[in-house]
Amino acid sequence: MNVALSVVAEDYRRYGWTIEATGDGVELITDERIAAIELSGSAAAGVRRYLRANNLSGPVIEVPGTQRREIHLVTGVAKAARAIEGLRAAGAIVHTGGARVPLPDARRATAWGVMPREARWVPPVVALAAAVRAVAALDRKRLGRVAC
Repeated sequence: MNVALSVVAEDYRRYGWTIEATGDGVELITDERIAAIELSGSAAAGVRRYLRANNLSGPVIEVPGTQRREIHLVTGVAKAARAIEGLRAAGAIVHTGGARVPLPDARRATAWGVMPREARWVPPVVALAAAVRAVAALDRKRLGRVAC
């Protein structure tokens, strides 16, 4: 394993996360303490604004591509089945139970939108679910005002 990758892996481990450094880079392994919620498009942008406005932002990974994609790290998934169900119904990809999430490192095009050391906390999944619901409600309200 590359020495630089093991330094990056150790840096991430200090947050108490389960990390594995592989030949492809550093990966977060989700567990009962940490999970990841992937959002895309206008939902991702709206949720990011909502969280920032309400001082709820946590670590966010930005995934490059033609459409905006973000992966929000969250806690509290063990007792949040309804929140996870709502997120999935809204189109979010929920990474839990041993799923591997590639973390930003020198080998990957991903980047931290909000770095773990810049975040005040890792928010509970219910906070992210509330943000998704609030953004969806605002979008419905805007659509209701559009004249046909």
